[in-house]
Amino acid sequence: MVDITDNPPVITIDGPSGSGKGTVARQVAEQLGFRLLDSGSLYRAVALASLNTRTSSEDAFAVAQIALTAPIDFVAHPETGDACVLLGGQDVTLDLRREEVGEQASKIATHVGVRDALLARQRRWCQPPGLVADGRDMGTVVFPDAELKIFLTASAEIRAKRRHKQLIEKGMSANIGSLLADIQKRDDRDYNRPVAPLKAAEDAVCVDSSQLDINQVVTKVLDLADNRL
Repeated sequence: MVDITDNPPVITIDGPSGSGKGTVARQVAEQLGFRLLDSGSLYRAVALASLNTRTSSEDAFAVAQIALTAPIDFVAHPETGDACVLLGGQDVTLDLRREEVGEQASKIATHVGVRDALLARQRRWCQPPGLVADGRDMGTVVFPDAELKIFLTASAEIRAKRRHKQLIEKGMSANIGSLLADIQKRDDRDYNRPVAPLKAAEDAVCVDSSQLDINQVVTKVLDLADNRL
C-alpha cells in the first residue's frame, strides 16, 4: 500500500440501478477502513426533499436550489452502526428506498444544475485514509483520477429479481414485472441523458455480476485494489 496521508486513494464503483454497487462499495470500504460515499442516497435525499415540497422534477432551477441548500447528513445509527441518512435532522433512510423516490432521483439527475450543486459535496468526502464512492458518474465525472474504477453491471432481469427480494425482505410490497419495467426505463434514461450519462470510464474494470454473488464481487474488487493502491 502507498502512503495515503497526503493523497487519499479513491475507488469508484459505478453501474446501473440494482447492480449491487451499493452493497459492494459498503463492504469494500469496511474491509479497507475507507470512508464511503453513497452518491445515490445523496440524489435520493434531494429527490425526497423535492417530493416533500411538491417540487416538480421538471423545474430544474427549483430542484437545483434544493440540491444546494437541503440539510442532508450521513451518520451512523447509534445502536447498529449502520449508515443512516438525515434530511433536516430526521432519519429518512427507509424513505429513500421507496420506488417513487428512486424514480424522482433518476429524473432530477438529468439537470445540469443539480449535478453541479452536488459535485462539490461529493468531492469533499475524499479524506484520509481513502474513499470508496458508488454511483453512476463517480469514475467519469466526480473522481476522474481515481486509482481504481469499477463498472458493475448485471442483466435487467437479474437486477429486478434482486430488487424484488430486497424489498420483500424489508416487508415492502413489490411486483417483479413493475420492477423490471422501472429498471429498463431508468437504464434508458441514465444511459442516454445528455448530462453525465451512465457509462464505463475508459480505464474502468468492467464486472458483470449476473452470475456472481456479493462475496465474489467484493473479493474481486479487493484483489484489484491490492494491486492498484
